[in-house]
Parts: sequence; C-alpha cells; structure tokens
Amino acid sequence: MTYDTVVFDNDGVLVGRTHFEVLRDATRETFTEFDVTDPDPDHVEDMTIGATPDSVEAVCGTYGLEPETFWRTRDSNLSQAQQIEAREGRKTPYDDIDTLGDLDASMGIVSSNQHETVDFLVDHFDVSHLFDTYYGREATVQSLDRRKPNSHYIDRALADLDADSALFVGDNESDVRAAHNAGIDSAFIRRPHRRDWDLNVWPTWEIEGLDDLHDICSA
Repeated sequence: MTYDTVVFDNDGVLVGRTHFEVLRDATRETFTEFDVTDPDPDHVEDMTIGATPDSVEAVCGTYGLEPETFWRTRDSNLSQAQQIEAREGRKTPYDDIDTLGDLDASMGIVSSNQHETVDFLVDHFDVSHLFDTYYGREATVQSLDRRKPNSHYIDRALADLDADSALFVGDNESDVRAAHNAGIDSAFIRRPHRRDWDLNVWPTWEIEGLDDLHDICSA
C-alpha cells in the first residue's frame, strides 16, 4: 500500500506534549478571571482535559457563568500558556520532524488542540513549508464534539489535500479511531510516553519514529 497523503496529530507526534500542570494552572486562572477564586478542584480538572459541551454547561451553571464566554477565555488562556512553553524551550519539536522534508507525500496536521495553538507552533518552529493544511479546534463549546475520534477535521484536511490514499499518524487511541471513522489507514507512533502503552485498538501500522514513514509510504 502506498500513500500520497499523510496527516499528523500534533502534540505527542510532531511536538512534545504540554505538562498537565501548565494547562491546569491556565484553567484555574480562567476561573479567577470570572471572579471564581476557589473553584472545586474537580471542576478545574474537568475543564482542563476531556471537557464536553455538557460538562462545560454543568460547571458554568454551578458558578453562574455563560458557557461560550467562559470557554473562549479558557481556550485563549491555555493557548497562551502553551505558546509561552514553546518560546521558553519547554515545548519543542521531536528531532525526527526534519525527516519529513523529503517524504514523498502531501502532508497536513489535525489536532484536538486549539487552532490558535497549532497555528502558532507551525510558525514558531518554522515548519509551515512541510504542511499544506492544518486544523485545530475553534474556540467554541461546539468544537468539543468535533474532536477525535470524530473525523470532522481529518475530513476537512483530506479534502484540502485532494487525498487519494491517506494515512493518519497519532499517539492516542482516539487518533486510530478517528482514522477509521474517516475511512483511512492509521499509524500509531511509539513515542517515549507510549513505549509500553497497551492498545485497545488496532492501527494499520505501529512505528517508532517519523522516519519509518518513508518505508511505509513507498511500500
């Protein structure tokens, strides 16, 4: 099987992941901006990772906040926190991203992170020449339902790239499921944080690094 298109998840695949504490602190700061100075720690955690439209509405209802306004601020704060991590050298690309320069395929990025964050990282790390399209979430509550394993943003990227045979590369089970939902093959990358991870899904490929894609795409 040869692939003319490869789409990548971003965090944990192309660039290192952001420490949870950084994201949690930015979420706590969001509550403070809305005069909620002592939020329930469970609410802070729920709004940091894995939030859904229902959970945003429920948590905001507890404190009398307007969900869309709160979430827009939360997304902006988390994006700014990640940009600081990148500027200060704590969030960096993986070394093997350079091997994509001569990969014979059209390439894109699809992330469940904020589009503002993805846009910044692509520019900051000077890799825009590698990718013909990229998508992250819009800063809306509705966008939470479009995260992987929903194939919404993958479908948009594939349309942009006019893909014939495509592969999606990710480091989460939701990435593998999203590829399946998009009707394309998947590659699960065994970054250090996934080295001993027991998968409950079956990707088309398992790879150790991005350089493995050269053999896969020309197989």
